[in-house]
Amino acid sequence: MKSRILILFITLLFSNNLFAQSQPGYDTLMVGNIKQVISYSGNKDLPIILFLHGGPGSSRMKQAEIFSDILQKKFLVVQWDQRETGRTLELNKSSVPITLKLMENDTYELIKLLLNKFNHKKLYLVGESWGTVLGFKMAEKHPELLNAYIAFSPVINQTKSEQILLEKLKLDAKEKGNIIAQKELNTVKIPSNNYEHLYYSRKWMFSYDGHPFADKDTTVVKQYVEDWSKTWMPTWSEAIGQNLFVQLPKINCPVYFFLGEKDLQTNFNVAKDYFKILKAPEKNIFLFKNAGHSVLTEEAKRVQEIIIEEILKKDD
Repeated sequence: MKSRILILFITLLFSNNLFAQSQPGYDTLMVGNIKQVISYSGNKDLPIILFLHGGPGSSRMKQAEIFSDILQKKFLVVQWDQRETGRTLELNKSSVPITLKLMENDTYELIKLLLNKFNHKKLYLVGESWGTVLGFKMAEKHPELLNAYIAFSPVINQTKSEQILLEKLKLDAKEKGNIIAQKELNTVKIPSNNYEHLYYSRKWMFSYDGHPFADKDTTVVKQYVEDWSKTWMPTWSEAIGQNLFVQLPKINCPVYFFLGEKDLQTNFNVAKDYFKILKAPEKNIFLFKNAGHSVLTEEAKRVQEIIIEEILKKDD
């Protein structure tokens, strides 16, 4: 239960051989002057699709088979544990403090290494939640390296998303007469660098969504968020301070959005409104009525079918 809650919490915030399907290989690459781990499944001669996980700090490698088993038939599927995450963290800690620019540089360097390693000129880039922050940076600055950019539950104007969420949670707490929720939510400020504000927001979001923390888990989760904040809060605060409506009205590569209509965290309507004004040579939006923030795993089969049938085929 403890590990499930921690994974949910942060995710809702994260060789030249032929490789057999469903049998991931692992490799360690020097990226940003430290060792960083990738996994890959599929065939090296197929197009590369690189996933940028959410969090920040939340590896998707252990769940990757859920949302890539079908893709492996058509792509070389690459997962990456970013610095201070998963297998990369097990090998080494970051040699320098984490910044958004550092993470952006890591992403660009990794993309170039993958293209060189597998002898491709471009790849398909997928971002999920926090991963979309890095993905939008690549689409903005290096569109020539991307066949397409695919954004799941994108971070667009997170300050606005957080404000909408907080107002919804406060109203719900008031209507239910939940004195504890009202008290804790009234302490939350947006924007904020205080880990408790994030914890209270997510605690009551989970409760609103029908997945309340058990009393015995609250101390553990709160401690986890505090520890997480020591590494990631400055970078996350920098990321959520961005407003793509203003800063990125145009992208020079194909762009595709996958949105869960029940997404409370990266607000569905904010993302949909941004998609309307975004200019790109090719764009499409795929909506999932019954999915929330984790549309990538909640609708894994349909998501993969769309990527293959409606995105990959455009390049055939």
